[in-house]
Parts: sequence; C-alpha cells; structure tokens
Amino acid sequence: MRHSFVVQMTLAVLAAGFIAGASAQIRPAPEQGAPRPAQQQTGGKGLLRLLPADSVTEHAIDTPRGRLAYTATAGTLPFYDQSGEQSAAVFYTAYVAKDRDKSAGANRPLTFVFNGGPGAASAFLHLGLVGPRILDPAADAGDAAQMQLHDNPDTWLAFTDLVLIDPIGTGWSRTVKADDAKHFWSVRSDADAMAKAIALYVTRNDRAASPKYLLGESYGGFRAAKTARALQREQGIAVSGIVMLSPLIEGWLTFGDGGSALHAALQLPSLAATELERNKAFNAQALAAAEKFAMTDYLTTLAGPPPQGDMAAAFYGRVAAISGLPVETVTRARGFITGAYVKSLRAGKVVSHYDAAFAVDDPFPEQRSARGPDPILDGVARAYGGAFANYARNELGFKTEMTYTLLANDVTGHWNWGKGGRLSVGAENDLRVLLAFSPRFRLLIAHGVSDMVTPYAMTRYLLDHMPPTDPPGRAELKLYRGGHMLYLDPQSRKAFSDDAAAFYRTAE
Repeated sequence: MRHSFVVQMTLAVLAAGFIAGASAQIRPAPEQGAPRPAQQQTGGKGLLRLLPADSVTEHAIDTPRGRLAYTATAGTLPFYDQSGEQSAAVFYTAYVAKDRDKSAGANRPLTFVFNGGPGAASAFLHLGLVGPRILDPAADAGDAAQMQLHDNPDTWLAFTDLVLIDPIGTGWSRTVKADDAKHFWSVRSDADAMAKAIALYVTRNDRAASPKYLLGESYGGFRAAKTARALQREQGIAVSGIVMLSPLIEGWLTFGDGGSALHAALQLPSLAATELERNKAFNAQALAAAEKFAMTDYLTTLAGPPPQGDMAAAFYGRVAAISGLPVETVTRARGFITGAYVKSLRAGKVVSHYDAAFAVDDPFPEQRSARGPDPILDGVARAYGGAFANYARNELGFKTEMTYTLLANDVTGHWNWGKGGRLSVGAENDLRVLLAFSPRFRLLIAHGVSDMVTPYAMTRYLLDHMPPTDPPGRAELKLYRGGHMLYLDPQSRKAFSDDAAAFYRTAE
C-alpha cells in the first residue's frame, strides 16, 4: 500500500514537470474564504513593490474532533537596516484557531515551521503535513491534471496555531537590494534572521504568553536548534520544544567520508528497512536485528582489515542479504555500500536518495555512476511549488506577480557553512544546552526508515551518546514507514501527526 501510493504520487508530479505586514487580528470577514480588502499597500522598494498588503481570510475545516474555524493570514514581516530603511521582507502564512481564546486562552501553543535545503521554502511542510489544506493525488493519480488540494483532517492546527516562514531568498521572501540577500545565507545569520521574524510575529500578534515550538525538516531541523538558541540569545524568547523531521544534526555524520566504517554502519539499517519492505517482511524485530548487526559485526569488520576467503564470502553474503544489493557489488566495494545502492539496488532502475524503497527506470543505464535528477525530489518539488503559489493567490488572497521560489539554487550554492565547511557544523551541542538549561524543554525527532539522505540511525547514534536528562525522557525518536518526506505516505503522515499531538499534550 505504501509503495503504490508513493509511486502514484511521484508519477503524477513528474508528469506535471520539474522542479510592512499587518497584524493577524480576527475580524469578521465578508464571507467565508473571501480575502479581506487590503488596508494598506506595502510601499516597499525595489522588488518588494510587487508584494501586496497582508491578506486575512476566514475558513473552517472538519477534523476528527469536530468543526475547526480558523483565520489565515498571508503576509510579510519587514526587516529594517541601521538607517531605518526597509532592507527585506519575510513572507509567512499564519493559521490561528478562532476558538483559541475559549479553549486555551493566550496559552495555546504556537508553532513556527520552516523547511531546510538550505534554500527550500516552507511549502513542503505546509501542503505536505501540517497545514489545513494538503496536496494529494486523486483516485486516478496517473493523471497530473488530477493533482489537487483538499482539506487535511490531520492538520496540526487542531492542537497548535501555525506560522510557516520562508527564509530570505525562498518563497516570496526577498531583500530590497538583490546583492544583500547573501548576508542572510550563513548558519549564524540565517538563525538570527529566523529568530527576528519570530519575535516580530510574537510582538505584533500579542503571543508572548503562548508556549512556542519550532518544527523543521532536513536542514530545517538543524535550523530549529540554531534558531532556538538565537531566540534566547538575541530576543529573550524561550522555546518550549522542537520537532525535527528527517533532520541534519551533525555535518560530520551526514556529509562524512563514504569510506568511514561508522558512516557506512549508520546507513545500513535504512537499506535493511528497504529490503524488508520489498519482501513484505517489515517489522520492528527484523529492523532491530539489522541495527544490531550494523553496529557490531558489520562495523568491526569494516574497521579492520578486509576479510579473506570463506570469511569474506560469508560476510559479504550476509551484507548482500540484509541490504538487497547484489553480492558482487558488495564484494567489489569490500562491504562499503555507501552510494552503490542508487544504481545497483534494483536492476535497470535508479533509486532515490530520499526514499530507497522507490525506483524508476534508469535514464542513463550505460553510466556506471548515478546521474541526473532524483526520482522523488525532482518530481515532488514542482508540484508543491506551483500548488502553493495557486493556493496562496486564489484561496488566501495573497496576489503577487513575483515568482514563488520553492528551491533556490543560488541560496544552496552560495551558503556559508563556516570555516570548516559543512563537515564542521553541528547542532548536538545546542540540543544539549537546551535540554540541560530548560527542564521543561522537549524534543521530538521523526524519521522515515528508508531515508538515505539523513538516515535515522545517525540520529539514534547521537541521542544514545547525549547525557541523560532530568527529568528523563524529554528527547524522543519516532520511526515511520517512508523516506525523507515521510508525509508522502498518508498512513505515516497520520501516525506522525498523532504522535505530534501527543507530544504537545504531554507538555500541557
């Protein structure tokens, strides 16, 4: 069921093609869903002149807990330079449950959401997971024209208000002067800018008393940890919790040497999960057995001299059986299967880094190494970008001729990782401090088991080596069927949303 859905989803999107703000006060709307007339023009300079005033609309959605009415605000938060001139505008979408004053008062949780990249806008999590509207294929998923938005009964708005933010250079977030954008494209300046945007929203909307959470996917998980520290350091705002989805946490693990025994061992469980899925034998016990092998016999064998003779045949045969790779491929790589799976896991197919359970016909079968776009990312990306732009304009009333940039290659290519490059960055220390200094701070990390971009075993390794917390149990790891974007699977999306709701309830 999971694989057929992901196949249908990706085929549909591949057919479609590649890859000063007003406050959000609740006022009566002329009619449900109709945008309110703009109260003012932004008056921005340069490209910012294309940005309209904030649009506030009223909506309602049916959820398992009943009808949920909410206010949506699509708008921008202004940044100013030392001279008092506007330097940038940060696009955001806020969803606020209309009954929050009745149900929880000013203490209703408020979650700030962003994606990663770096260089990705928030439309992935927006229309893929948390928002009140979600992008799914219709019954005939092979027809790209049938891709459509529908109400998301599992929206996180049921248990937290939401503010989705696009970092500078993505979405509709821009600087007045194009050359100034690069000043926001570093680990430190990005976190400071996100913290500033959050502080602006909190102040403008009188949400200082609300428990504040951060949700980030991929690099967005790393960004969440850095932003939480920047909020404390620069804005005097404490974060109650962080939810990370498929996160980058430590660069040396994620981007490490493919010839490292530890790096290979932490990738093997995700391939094992993929092979279990293919054989319809997936279960927690089988996956745990693969994890144990990866961190014992597999790790110690790779760390030592290559085995010889019968020992080599037995070892490489076992690795092949667990991973699903041909034994000759494993033998040739001396057990280091990092990267080999893309072209070798399925004969005549190329496998996605983002979900090793998904493969398409290899467009370059004559090439020994992988080449071309990723089967998952480069199909899904276009669907989310175009769908969000239409949604924002037609349903949220944010009408602009500016292009919505879902994946900004210039941001990714010019990102400043610091002196040591991306291998030197890390968020583990930030998480340690947050957990140690804030007894009520809690962390939830979610992974899809067949993700090869940020394999789940890397996060488990880091959590296993962090000091115990007091009180204990404030850092959780949850695993789901699926890959990097586990929300592509409706069952995993619902399970993750249910776990997130429980995470928020525990903090109450």
